[in-house]
Amino acid sequence: MVCDIRISEPATDRSPAAAEPASFEWPKEGVFAIPDWVYTSRVIYEREVERIFRGPTWNFVGLEVEVPNPGDFRRAHIGPVPVITVRGEGGRIHVVENRCAHRGTEFCRERRGNAKAFVCPYHQWQYDLEGNLTGIPFRRGLKGQGGMPGDFDFAAHGLRKLRVATLHGLVFASFDSDVEPLAGYLGPEILDEIATVFEGRQVKVLGRVRQRIECNWKLYHENIRDPYHATLLHVFLVTFGLLRADQLSRQIVGGEGRHAIMCSAKSGQELNETTRQLNSFKAGFTLKAPELLDYAKEDRGPWSVAIQSIWPNFAVQREINTLAVREIIPNGPDEFYLYWTFFGYEGDAPEMTRQRLRQANLMGPAGLVSLDDGEVMEFVQSGLRKTRSSAGVIRLGGEEMGSTDHYITEAALRSLYAHYRQAMGL
Repeated sequence: MVCDIRISEPATDRSPAAAEPASFEWPKEGVFAIPDWVYTSRVIYEREVERIFRGPTWNFVGLEVEVPNPGDFRRAHIGPVPVITVRGEGGRIHVVENRCAHRGTEFCRERRGNAKAFVCPYHQWQYDLEGNLTGIPFRRGLKGQGGMPGDFDFAAHGLRKLRVATLHGLVFASFDSDVEPLAGYLGPEILDEIATVFEGRQVKVLGRVRQRIECNWKLYHENIRDPYHATLLHVFLVTFGLLRADQLSRQIVGGEGRHAIMCSAKSGQELNETTRQLNSFKAGFTLKAPELLDYAKEDRGPWSVAIQSIWPNFAVQREINTLAVREIIPNGPDEFYLYWTFFGYEGDAPEMTRQRLRQANLMGPAGLVSLDDGEVMEFVQSGLRKTRSSAGVIRLGGEEMGSTDHYITEAALRSLYAHYRQAMGL
């Protein structure tokens, strides 16, 4: 039942360079405006890699269930940097940079697998599952000639090791050894929602899909904390009552503005004062397979939809009964990759597994909902690159910041960019 739709791996960014601004001065409107260069500048992108992805952040690098046995590994990325999540011989999970200490080779090319050790294909330097250097061919030379210096220190030439934390089966890693504890970084709001999905549950992977989207990676974080577009763009969500402005809803912002949760309670296809104003509401639309929208409540509070945006590379999706984690992998300022891992729970009845897989058709590269996002975000990037530089307007909801109990607001975006400016020194 597991499907893995493969596309090309992240490669060197090939998009044409945008003109760099003369200076990086934020507009005088503050968090109510976002300058175009935030999305198009190579200089800003490189600063993001250093200050955000290599900085004091926790990044999602996999599910524990993906590496159940000693030697099991899966590749991941922190920003554009390739890393390996691997379970060691003692059962502990390690995360190491996928870069040979000898010449910088990205040595692990398999998406996932099991290994006794990691061996670089270029010069066969060998590392154990914790990233320690254990072997070098011709270390002592050959026939009295060549070899490494006698004082060569193996301990100083292992793989770069990252700090690791786990939470309810999720694995996070950081390049910053002084990053704050994971619980404090996530904050109580995100911790509560993660517990709702994962605590006390054994996850079962159902399938994976990957896609490339030609726009800046931050636009995706904006998109999944932007209820304004969700109630207007998505014909399927609006028409069939999965997420609409007239429903019980909430936008929860946590982690000092870094994270957000967009929540909604499912309703129906009724024509009312709100839906009459929405071009995306199609009263005449019907489904030949109405079971696509069946909802079996799983004791998770009032919300049938809850999408978590966890800064900087992660999202957790629960959309009626389909569940997934999403990894955001930037590849330059104008492109990112999005990896989806759909899952259920051990102990799910066969019909529940079928339902989760049916509803997975709402999401992913060709999803009945997510297809809209991929296309329109590329429209945004095209507009930013091809027109005279300016700034976006995020005024909806007035002065609101942080959490709100309605969807006619951009408060979560303002909160994110307040944090972003501080982290980036802008």
